[in-house]
Amino acid sequence: MKNIDIIVPCFNESQVINLFYETVEKTLKNIEGYNFKYIFVDDGSKDNTLDILKTLAKTDEKVKYISFSRNFGKESAMYAGLKKSTGDMVLIMDSDLQNPPSMIPKMIYYIEEGYDCCGGYRASRKGDGKIRTFLTNNFYKITNKISEVDMPNGAGDFRMMTRKMVNAILALSEVQRFSKGIFSWVGFNTKWLSFENVERAGGVSKWNFFKLFSYAIDGITAFSTFPLRIASILGFFISSSSFLYLIYIVLKTLIFGVDVAGYASIITINLFIGGIIILSCGILGEYIGKIYLEVKKRPIYIMTETNIEDKK
Repeated sequence: MKNIDIIVPCFNESQVINLFYETVEKTLKNIEGYNFKYIFVDDGSKDNTLDILKTLAKTDEKVKYISFSRNFGKESAMYAGLKKSTGDMVLIMDSDLQNPPSMIPKMIYYIEEGYDCCGGYRASRKGDGKIRTFLTNNFYKITNKISEVDMPNGAGDFRMMTRKMVNAILALSEVQRFSKGIFSWVGFNTKWLSFENVERAGGVSKWNFFKLFSYAIDGITAFSTFPLRIASILGFFISSSSFLYLIYIVLKTLIFGVDVAGYASIITINLFIGGIIILSCGILGEYIGKIYLEVKKRPIYIMTETNIEDKK
């Protein structure tokens, strides 16, 4: 029988963990020929998430847990789960039940058909605000055009992968992780399945606008140097324009004499050039910051306790 590990990142999810477990169990009971194991990753929760996980682990030997020393983020939680997984297939899903457990049999089917990965993407963004929907849709479009990855609009972390693909992902040990991009970058044959967006089963979303914006910046800079190229192009364009404008001013002065007028245009040009310089410095800062964090080689996460035995 093949083994399937289900990785579930958790951060303050005490309101939904039991419901998630019960709902997924109903689906798994109808799937024959596979051994399932849960790997819950407590990402430094402040509520009683860890206590609930320990209780579940006492009643069901399939339930394993990892607890972090603090909140390291979902990316670190997924990496920890993948690192501790041993299954022939590995499924990543959220605990809020926005990733439908009913899709698990379909994912298994396509993996058995020869796909290395079967991922889910949201067919619509029903329930999200118009601004958030607009920005999200354009994020996928922009990222696909300027980077080496190809992500369907609405693609998330909800996916099942073979051990071969998981090992390839674990080989990429960068600290600043953007898993959506990593999943695409490693390649492998992927089957995409759509699902309808549903409301959380409980609790509140941990993503606000600022976090989503920062996450988008991380995604773009992690797999593309295009922003740096934009800064270079803007610098070349402004320098060329300034040189042409200099020639114009010199010729105008020689022909018509000194002209005092032009204060407004000078201020506008200075502000424009200053803004471009600051923007360029900001872009460089994003990349330098990533280099700074990577060269420190700090651990991706710090684990305080787990009931998973180390691999031999």
